Parts: sequence; C-alpha cells; structure tokens
Amino acid sequence: MKVGLFIPCYINAIYPNVGVASYKLLKSLGVDVDYPLDQTCCGQPMANAGFENESAHLALRFDDLFREYDYIVGPSASCVAFVKENHPGILEKEGHSCQSSGKIYDICDFIHDVLKPDKIPARFPHKVSIHNSCHGVRELLISAPSELNIPYYNKLRDLLEMVEGIDVFEPSHIDECCGFGGMFAVEEQAVSTCMGRDKVNDHIATGAEYITGADSSCLMHMQGVIEREKLPIKILHVVEILASQS
Repeated sequence: MKVGLFIPCYINAIYPNVGVASYKLLKSLGVDVDYPLDQTCCGQPMANAGFENESAHLALRFDDLFREYDYIVGPSASCVAFVKENHPGILEKEGHSCQSSGKIYDICDFIHDVLKPDKIPARFPHKVSIHNSCHGVRELLISAPSELNIPYYNKLRDLLEMVEGIDVFEPSHIDECCGFGGMFAVEEQAVSTCMGRDKVNDHIATGAEYITGADSSCLMHMQGVIEREKLPIKILHVVEILASQS
C-alpha cells in the first residue's frame, strides 16, 4: 500500500508543522508514505469564489500527480472534500475521468477506517475540545451530522482517546459552523467574526486548554478570534496531538 501525502497550499505556507506531523504520524503507524514535491493548490479557493473553470488545470495537475498512489491522504477535511466531491465534475467537463476522488481520505478518516490501529503511540496530558468542521461532518462524515436521526459517533474522538494522558471534550452545538466558510469569512466578515466568537466561547466552556480539529482553516479562523480578544485557550491541529510525544 503506497500513500501519497497531500498537503494543501495554505497548510504548507502557514502551518508547515501540520504537514510534518502528518508525515511523522503516518510513518509511526507503519505506512509507506511519499510526499510529491510538485504538488500545489487543489483549486478550491477559486472554485469557491465562482471561478470553477479556472480551477480545471489544477484539478488535472492534481489527478496526474497522485495517479499512481493506492491512497491519497491529507490533513484538511475541506480540501479533501473538494477533491472528492468537486474534482469529478470539473474534470468531466474537460473530458477527463477523475482517478483520485475515490481514493482520497482525510488523514483521520484514513487512520480510523483503513488502518484501524489498536493504539496511537502518542502522549498529550492536556484537556482538548474537538471542533467538528462543516466539510468533515457533512461531506466526509468524520462525525455524525446532528440533523440526521442516527446514533452519534466521532472518529476524531475515537482516535484522540487512544492518546495517553489526554482528556477529550466536545462543546455544545457540536457541529455548528465556526463562521469561516472560505469566501464567507471575506464577504460576510462581521457575521463570520460573531460566529467564530460564539464557537470559541463554546469550546472554552468545556474547560479545555486546546481546541483541536481536522481543518486548519477553521482553526485559523478561531485562532484569530482568540489572539485578538486574548482568550484563555489555544489551537492545535489533531494530527499534532496524535503525533505528539510530550
């Protein structure tokens, strides 16, 4: 089994430690993982802004670059969901059959559903509150959407509870949006900020020291609220916890 590690452009530029932690985590679980050096944006930002046609060449590049891997794994639920759900339609218009959509996974989804480890070799003696991102919940089903009449589950929680020393919490309104939403945060800045503040306060109410989740974009949005208002909680991507030896 050969895995291609997909590191979205904003993680590469702003949170490179998340990419490093992703590689280390997969290696610690015995995965034969490779990082294609020529990868770039998957095309989500321009497509979300209404310029889907302009993202076609990026979708084609992505599909070609990751063609030979058995699985594609990335630490960003929103980018993974874009490749999985949007690339097939974009590429169909170009006369191309998408090869990557059926084998791409969010890294936590991959570990939980494909690797199925009995333990995670990590230690993190802190209280953490799980942030369920909209893409992770409603497109990748990493946790159960609250609007569906099904028993609740959370794959992030399942993995985090394997970490030594950790205390895991979830906020009220467990899958309510943090307000980022890509272009929504730019076009509706005031509403987005209010939603972010409400979400951060829900996490603080759990008594957690950290907010964690599978989407750096959501965590980045909440980090902005935390730093601006000097709130008593920190942000950490879930893979950094799962790869932690602190």
